[in-house]
Amino acid sequence: MKFIPYKVYTGAENMQTDNDLLESSIKNNIKEPVFRLYGWAPACVSLGRNQRCDFVDENLLKENNIDIVRRLTGGRALLHDDEITYSYICPAVFLQNGENVTESYKEISQILIEGFKKLDIELDFGGIKKTKGHFDYCMLVSTGADLCYRNKKLIGSAQFRKNGYILQHGSILYDYNRELLEKIFKEKVDTTSITSIKEINSDISKDDIINVFSRM
Repeated sequence: MKFIPYKVYTGAENMQTDNDLLESSIKNNIKEPVFRLYGWAPACVSLGRNQRCDFVDENLLKENNIDIVRRLTGGRALLHDDEITYSYICPAVFLQNGENVTESYKEISQILIEGFKKLDIELDFGGIKKTKGHFDYCMLVSTGADLCYRNKKLIGSAQFRKNGYILQHGSILYDYNRELLEKIFKEKVDTTSITSIKEINSDISKDDIINVFSRM
C-alpha cells in the first residue's frame, strides 16, 4: 500500500487531489492501493455529489471563514474542521468483495479498525437506523458502512467508482462544535448518536493517530 503522509490543504485542493490520484491510478493501471490522510484549512463544508444545496447560507459560511466544495462521492454534507480525513483508492479486483458496495466499504474500513485498535479504541460497523425527517448533515445519518464506538458514529465514509476503481474517503471526527453545526445545517445535532476522539480519550492527539497510520 502506498501511504501519502498527512498534509493540510483547502477543500478545493483536497477534492482535486483525491480526483487526481484516482485518475492517475486508472490511467496507469495501478494495482497498489493508495492511502492518504489530510486536513482542511480553512474549515470547509463538502456537499455530496448529487446533494441539493438550498440549505446553505453562504453569508454564514463567509462570516465564519468556511469554504464550500462538492465531492466526487455521494452522501450528505459534512463540516470538515477539527478532523482527520482519509482517502483510499484501489482497483475493485484488489478486494475480495470489490464489486459489492457494502462489503467493499467494510473491507477497506478494516484499515481504520486495525489502526484505532493500536490506540485502544475498538470500532465496529453501525447498524442501519431509520431516521425521522430529512437530515443534511451526514453524521446524523447511520448506515451499515459507518464506523462506530459504542454505538456512536465516529467515522462516516463515502465511495465513488470509475473504470473498475474505487475511491473511498471519510471523516474521522477529532472534535466538533455542536453550535456551529446546528447553525450551518439548521437542524438539531443529536450528540447521543455521534462521538469524537476527544470524547473517547482526550489524551490522544491528532499526531498520535497520524503516526499510527503512517506505520501501517
